[in-house]
Amino acid sequence: MKMILTVVQNKDSPRLAQNLVNAGIRATKLASTGGFLSAGNTTFMIGTEEERVSEVLELIRNSCRAREQVVTPMAPLGNHLESYIPHPVTVQVGGATVFVLDVVQFEQF
Repeated sequence: MKMILTVVQNKDSPRLAQNLVNAGIRATKLASTGGFLSAGNTTFMIGTEEERVSEVLELIRNSCRAREQVVTPMAPLGNHLESYIPHPVTVQVGGATVFVLDVVQFEQF
């Protein structure tokens, strides 16, 4: 058995959730926050048989897309605050970060 942890942007979460349901794959959704942009994400915990890992990865790939977003960086902490002029920058957001882990034991009560 494998545990697939995937972090996706909130915009992609409903599409991924629906695609998992349509494929008969159960998942648990958790609200999470990214560290760099402090933006809302959704983390999916998906327990599945090893034979279905590639199917789940394909669903994730097809459900989540990267996109560009313009953000204004946060002000640095410290004494250099008066010389800081924030300039918007374009960063890539979205897509998915996926971890596939071995499950040593699984029980359901």
